[in-house]
Amino acid sequence: MANERCCVALFVLIVCTFAYAAVYTSLPAVSVNPCAQTLSRALLAVTGLDPYVVSCAADDGVSTPPPPPPPPLSDGGHDKINAGRVGGPIVTDLLQCRKPEGPDFPEDLQCCPPMPTSEPIDFTLPDPSEPLRTRRPAHVAGAEYMAKYKRAIALMKALSRSDPRSFYQQANIHCAYCTGAYVGHPELAVQVHFSWLFFPFHRAYIYFFERIAGKLLGDPGFAVPFWSWDVPEGMRMPLQFANASSPLYDPMRNPWHAPPKLVDLDYTMDVVENNYTDDEQIKHNLWIMYKQMIRSAPLASLFHGQPFRAGETDKPGAGTVKLQPHNLMHAWVGDLLSYPNAEDMGAYYAAGRDPIFYTHHANIDRLWDAKTLRTLIGSTPHAFLFYDEEARLVRITARDVLDMDKLRYTYHGVGLPWLDARPPTTPNVKYRVKNRIEKPVMFPVTLDNVVTAEVRRPLILWRQPKRATQEEVLVVEHIQTDGICKFDVFVNAREHKKIKPCGREMVGSFLCLRHHNTQNNVTRRGDLGAEQDESVTVTLVPRHGKVRIGGVRIEYNGM
Repeated sequence: MANERCCVALFVLIVCTFAYAAVYTSLPAVSVNPCAQTLSRALLAVTGLDPYVVSCAADDGVSTPPPPPPPPLSDGGHDKINAGRVGGPIVTDLLQCRKPEGPDFPEDLQCCPPMPTSEPIDFTLPDPSEPLRTRRPAHVAGAEYMAKYKRAIALMKALSRSDPRSFYQQANIHCAYCTGAYVGHPELAVQVHFSWLFFPFHRAYIYFFERIAGKLLGDPGFAVPFWSWDVPEGMRMPLQFANASSPLYDPMRNPWHAPPKLVDLDYTMDVVENNYTDDEQIKHNLWIMYKQMIRSAPLASLFHGQPFRAGETDKPGAGTVKLQPHNLMHAWVGDLLSYPNAEDMGAYYAAGRDPIFYTHHANIDRLWDAKTLRTLIGSTPHAFLFYDEEARLVRITARDVLDMDKLRYTYHGVGLPWLDARPPTTPNVKYRVKNRIEKPVMFPVTLDNVVTAEVRRPLILWRQPKRATQEEVLVVEHIQTDGICKFDVFVNAREHKKIKPCGREMVGSFLCLRHHNTQNNVTRRGDLGAEQDESVTVTLVPRHGKVRIGGVRIEYNGM
C-alpha cells in the first residue's frame, strides 16, 4: 500500500487523578539530561499546586554546564562526529538535502535552500541592548502594525527566488524540514513535526523570519503579529488576510472559513459543519484548549512529544498541542474542498506559502511559553540551519531558543481564558455495563465504523491501593491512513453519541495531515477514575478519512 501513512497513537489516561500536577517523570528515553521544570505561574494558580522542580546539580552540588555546541564545519553543517551515532543529536546538512519523495508530493517539488558561499556560523544571542520586539495579537494590533507585516511580506515576495531571505525560500524551509528532505543520520530523515523538535524548530524559524522582515523594513523593532485563535476575540481569521488584493491573501484557503466565521478547534473536516451558535462555539473551543494544554498534558513529555534521536524512528511521537489545535488549524485554513492535500496550510510542504502560517505559529510559540515546560529538550544539541537577515547561513540548536528574553522578543498579553474552562461531565450517559464482556475485536481493523474493544489493564494497576498514583498509556498502534484523517477515542463511554467532542469522557482525537509515510505517537490523558477496574472499554469513532488500526493495548508507568 504505497500511498498509506503509518501512525502510532498513544492516548494517555491518568487513572488515579488528584488535580493537575506539574510532575517530572523519566519515561524511557525521554531526556538525556533533564533540568528544572515547572508549570507557569498562571497554570499553578489554577491547580493550586506548588511547582515540582528537578535539580540539574551534580552530586557534589555544583551545577553541570551544558555541553558546547558542535564546531563549525566546512560542508554546510554536516557533523562528521555524529554520523552513524545511534541515539545522538541530529545536525542538518545542506549537502544531505534531497528532493522529497512520495505520492503526496508534486513531481517538481524542490525545497532545499540555496548553497552558502561560506561556512555556516554558530548562532549568537542578540545584544541585550537591542529593542525588545513585542508581538501583538492580529485582531487588536491596529492598522499601522498590520500594514508593516503586509509590507514585509510584499518585500520578501519581491526578492529573487535565489535570495535565501525571499518569501519563496522562507516557505521552503518548512518544506525541507517537514518532508524528509534533510538527512541527519544515514538512516534517519529529519522530520520536525512528530517529536519534541516541534516547538524549538518553529521558534527558531519565526525568529529568523521576523528579523529578516525587520531588516527589509528598516525597523529592527518589528515583530510578527500572532493569530490568537485560543481567545474569544481572536477566534476569527484576521480581516487583513481576507483581502484578495493584499500580499497577505492566499487563494488556497477554505472559502467557508473566511471572516466572520468562527474557528472550530474540533473541526471534523466534513462538508456539513456544526451548527453551534457563536457562544456555544467559543465555549467548546475553550474546553478544547483546556483539554490540550492542561488535562492531556500534565507531563512535559506529553506536551512536547517524544525524543528525536539519530538511529531511531523519525516520528517518535507528537505532543498534545501539535496534534490539536495545531494540526486542526492547518486543516481548517487549508482548502480541503478543492485540493485533496488541503493546500496551502493543510499540507506540510506548502504551509509556509501562506502568510497566515507565521502568525499561526507565533501563537503556537506563545502557548509554549505559557506552558513553560521546556527543559526536556534543554540539553539536546539538535541543530538546524537558517539564513539570517544578512543572508548568512546560521547553525542554531534547540538549546539556543529556550529563553525568549535572551532572544529579545515577548508577547502582548491577551490572557489565557481557557485556564478555568474545564469541560463538564455529560449527564445521563451510561459509561459501561458492569460485568459485561465486549465481543472480541480481531485486529487489525478498518475504522469505517465505530469499534469498541475491551482492553485489559495490567495487573499491577487494578491491584494498587486507591490512593496510589500511576499513569496508564492507552496505545492505539500501527495506524495506517490514506490522506487526511481524524478519529476520536472514548474510554468507558458506551453512549458516545451523547458526548460532545470536547466532553470529559473523550480522552482525545487523532488528526493526521496528509504526509507521506507518517508515523506518529499521540499522547492523551483522561480523568474518569477507573482505578479499580480490571479492564476498560475503548471506543474508536471515525470522523474523516480512511483509517486502519493495528491494535489497542495499555502500558503502565508508575510515578
